[in-house]
Order: sequence, then C-alpha cells, then structure tokens
Amino acid sequence: MTDYTTRRIVMVDTQVRPSDVTRFPIIDAMLSLPREEFVPDALREAAYIGENLDIGKGRIMLEPRTLAKMLELADIRQGFVALDIGCGLGYSTALLANLCEFVVAVEDDEARAEEAQRLLSGHGIDNAAVMTGPLSEGSAKSGPFDVIMIQGAVEELPDPLLAQLREGGRIVCVFDEGALGVVRVGHKIDGVVNWRFGFNAGAPLLDDFRRPAIFAL
Repeated sequence: MTDYTTRRIVMVDTQVRPSDVTRFPIIDAMLSLPREEFVPDALREAAYIGENLDIGKGRIMLEPRTLAKMLELADIRQGFVALDIGCGLGYSTALLANLCEFVVAVEDDEARAEEAQRLLSGHGIDNAAVMTGPLSEGSAKSGPFDVIMIQGAVEELPDPLLAQLREGGRIVCVFDEGALGVVRVGHKIDGVVNWRFGFNAGAPLLDDFRRPAIFAL
C-alpha cells in the first residue's frame, strides 16, 4: 500500500519549504490535505511529483512549489474571501479554504465542477462552493474578493474580472511570456491593479485568457 502521508511530508520538505514558503498555515494545509484524492485516479501515484499534472481537456494541476509560492504571494489574512479560477478537481480550493473565510471556485467543465464539489464536501470543507461557467467571467455575483487566484497561465485579464477584486485585494497568476512564464501579484489601489514580479514558473495557457488576435491588412 502506498504511503501517501510520507510522500506528502517529502513534498513539503523538498519542494515547498526550500522555495521560501514560510507561512505556517500554508505548510500545515499542504501537509494535511491528501493531494492524491484531488487528481484523476490514474494519476494518484504521480500526485506528489514536482511537475504540473495533466488532468485532461487541456488543463493542469499546478506543481506544489508553484501553487505554494502563489499562496505565499497572496498574503492571505483571516476573514478573506477568495476566488479560485480553474480549480480543477478542487485541490487549490481546498488549500484556500484552509486559509480563508470562504472560497468561490469556478470551473468551465460541469462534470469536473461537480466532482470538485463532491471531493470538497467529502473532506468536510463547507466554506467553499464550486460554480460552473466561463473562467474569464469569474463570479461577479459572489464578489468582491480579497484574493483571486488563477490555476493556469494568462496572456490578458479582462476588466470585468479585475473589477471583482476588492480595493486593497490581490490577484496572483502566471503570465505566459513564451518559453518562460512569470508569476505576478497585482494589488488593487485606488481602483487600479498594480503588478509586481513574484517568480518564474510555467503553466499551459488557459483559452479564456488568450490575447485577442490582431489582424493587419
């Protein structure tokens, strides 16, 4: 029988802690949540490797290091409400639920959204709700949010999504810049999101966040 508890400890000790992730609530959540239960059954044995996992239909589960560092950048405080875009089967949402007052997750695949909600409920996580809809639209009716996280790379963020970020809130995502992706954190100050560099990381580009093509004659 696979000892997933040991694998979880090794993941944190070799991938997360060495990457300057120091906040105890993040470490504690990653040690306690069974990551292997939030991946397709065929990937359970690969759940703790230090790579993005292909969960199908062009989507991935971010590698532990990248996700942990994004959570660190988000600087989550007690009482925060978070929006998790492209939550997959709910692992990132489960982590956020351990750190926030409430989490709204958005998935564009109805079957995957239903499975994510089932897994979250099965683990007693009752402060998270998974919605189905276009990723780029977020969940305006549930906002504004203190934190927005996007589980995949973007080229451009639509203004209606940025409008869902509360004044003083932050958004963390991977920007697709060719061969090298860049994670940035944006802080909303006086209605404007100001971005700063976080670290380099790679992730597949989400279709909903592609820059519109410009055709020249």
